[in-house]
Amino acid sequence: MQIDIISCQPDLLESPFSHSILKRANDKGLASVHVHDLRDYGIGNHRQIDDYAFGGGAGMVLMMEPILNCLENLKNSTEYDEIIYMSPDGESFTQSLANQLATNGNLILLCGHYKGIDERIREHFITREISIGDYVLSGGELAAAVVTDAVIRLLPGVLSNESSALTDSFQDGLIAPPVFTRPSEFRGLKVPDVLLSGNEAAIDQWRFERSVERTKQRRPDSDLNME
Repeated sequence: MQIDIISCQPDLLESPFSHSILKRANDKGLASVHVHDLRDYGIGNHRQIDDYAFGGGAGMVLMMEPILNCLENLKNSTEYDEIIYMSPDGESFTQSLANQLATNGNLILLCGHYKGIDERIREHFITREISIGDYVLSGGELAAAVVTDAVIRLLPGVLSNESSALTDSFQDGLIAPPVFTRPSEFRGLKVPDVLLSGNEAAIDQWRFERSVERTKQRRPDSDLNME
């Protein structure tokens, strides 16, 4: 999988992709992430990428021409399944959507900034808009990093234990159960006896019940499966 991220603040994305799971995926050749500086496609000697909004109002808008030039350059050499705009008013990013995107081939993530991007890009060139929450960030870079991390960790071979991703919260429609590790008792605080019993059926049942319990408590208005 190849993910190309278009940003006017590319330095914000340097660290997330240089460590941990994302770096491992790149080193294994399982996924590649490329960050493209929108200013490389800016207009004129000053490489302009933004301008005032027609009709007035506070804030600048990312211009259509630099974005379209960048998109066309990328599409000349690579085929993409989705061109995604990171936007606070896009569809909510969920584990189900991460699973769906992980089955795709290549993605472009466009990061907004200032007051956003020219609406004509959204109407005619974007195939999907995604939000990581109902709040506003300074730009789409952090949101793009979140989506990239959530998607790439699902690719076969990225995690050392491939079953790990399948037992994450929300994969089965439930929040994951509590987890414990050694020592089994510390300062009088004990691990539940069932987890030390070796009885796999009892352990599975305990984990399921705790997942249902947590889901009801922490996502009471959700559509998560509690059957």
